[in-house]
Amino acid sequence: MKKILALTIAVVLTFAMFTGCTSNTSTSGKDGKVIKIGIFEPASGQNAGGGKQEVLGMRYANTVTPTVTINGETYKIELVEVDNQSDTSKAKTAAQKLVSENVSVVLGSYGSGVSIAAGSIFKDAKIPAIGASCTNPQVTLGNEYYFRVCFLDPFQGTVMANFAKEKGCKKAAVLTQAGDDYSAGLGNYFAEAFEKAGGKVVKADFQGGETDFSAIVSNFLKENVDVIFAPSSIETAPLIIKQARTAGIKCPIMGGDTWENETIIKNSGDAAKDIYLSTFFDENDTSNAAAANFVKGFKDFLKADPKNLTNNGGTEGVAAVSALGYDAYMVAVEAIKAANSVKGEDICKAISKVNYNGVTGNITFDSNGDANKSMAYIKTIENGAFKFLRTQSVQK
Repeated sequence: MKKILALTIAVVLTFAMFTGCTSNTSTSGKDGKVIKIGIFEPASGQNAGGGKQEVLGMRYANTVTPTVTINGETYKIELVEVDNQSDTSKAKTAAQKLVSENVSVVLGSYGSGVSIAAGSIFKDAKIPAIGASCTNPQVTLGNEYYFRVCFLDPFQGTVMANFAKEKGCKKAAVLTQAGDDYSAGLGNYFAEAFEKAGGKVVKADFQGGETDFSAIVSNFLKENVDVIFAPSSIETAPLIIKQARTAGIKCPIMGGDTWENETIIKNSGDAAKDIYLSTFFDENDTSNAAAANFVKGFKDFLKADPKNLTNNGGTEGVAAVSALGYDAYMVAVEAIKAANSVKGEDICKAISKVNYNGVTGNITFDSNGDANKSMAYIKTIENGAFKFLRTQSVQK
């Protein structure tokens, strides 16, 4: 009897071991077949505001396209969300949770640092990830399982440097967060392009969580700079803007894509004057029919649930990262259909061949997994709202 019991336990343990290692990422239940898409985004920490807006775009996309057909069968698309807490030290744990949930593909993250930190986790698990707004080149470099639908920081930094030079700026202050891949990277790309165009650059950095910038901006005032470029988090940007204006700095203050968030306007108050930023999308751009349809549907989605409006910063404005989140989801769906499979390896191969007309423009990928994009939107803040100024490209 003991031998039979021991044999039975051994068989059960062996079966459990192999089923735990299976690469089949679909499930069957009372609602039929299910394929899981992981959402790897910050719901807390300094990038929570942008992360929530990016997730809203993904959730809305899921309401538009809630199913996908694989091998003639309809699969319900289930979103599995994890909070990477805007923290590179916690990003790997969040990524591993998605792997344990047997997702077929991952979307995210807002914040290049956490995307870079999690990249090896997804690569080792052979689960493709599609970033929406993570712009640092290191996100996809050397990782065939990471893609993105946005432009990159070398391009964005050059766009803003050229814009500053065209406004007549000759001496720029570049203020970045030490150790932050996005802030430090974008700041350096701006500085390189600005100096290449004949300008002079004064650099300074600060630590994460720092709130007092009075000494830094006072030095900028002494240096007589005529533009400040400060790519930073949503939480930090208003502090820099207000303290710079309080110190008597009247020159333009510029940032990158993270600055397109309504809370920056609210928290900067009257100091938000002569502010400029680069971003990926403008809701008033009527040149793309897909974009127009998205804007209408997304606004209805926001108004249908008070929680959605809260996560969007309390307004009906359509953030560029929401549009990118939508596109990232739709690219994933296109790849799943093309792969005709739930396996990450198959989907990864299909992503590289996707040609999708998204709301942020046509999306194809280069050999590094980066979207082939060459245009940015320049916006300012006017009368308490973001205002589109122009599009800007970089000649290659």
